[in-house]
Amino acid sequence: MTDDFFTAVGGHDRFDRIVRRFYEGVKTDPILRPMYPEDDFDGAVWRLTAFLEQYWGGPTTYSVERGHPRLRARHQAFPIDDVARDHWLALMTEAVTAEELSPLHHETLMDYLDRAAHAMVNTISDVERDDRPTL
Repeated sequence: MTDDFFTAVGGHDRFDRIVRRFYEGVKTDPILRPMYPEDDFDGAVWRLTAFLEQYWGGPTTYSVERGHPRLRARHQAFPIDDVARDHWLALMTEAVTAEELSPLHHETLMDYLDRAAHAMVNTISDVERDDRPTL
């Protein structure tokens, strides 16, 4: 990726707003909330913001401070099924949509986020559980 996308969508400020809005939704989501320690929301905001900035051509701070992203390995400790993926995508879609990006930038970003979310699935849904909330 070049810095064209990062710059064109508004750089750090834009990615920071998207990620912060996303995590505000996570805080009240019955599926995603348990995956985040109470004292690590600020860390989660930093990590996702820095990762997205780097991926889209911004500063390489993420790799400098954390090494290779290793997304699947870093998420392996959390049971991520299609329900969790769908909750993540719904919250991220809301956050991205709220920023009113151009249609091309919105579609480009959401295409990546959709593919990334699908790649993180590491377990099958427990279809026997009726008590699990859905969107």
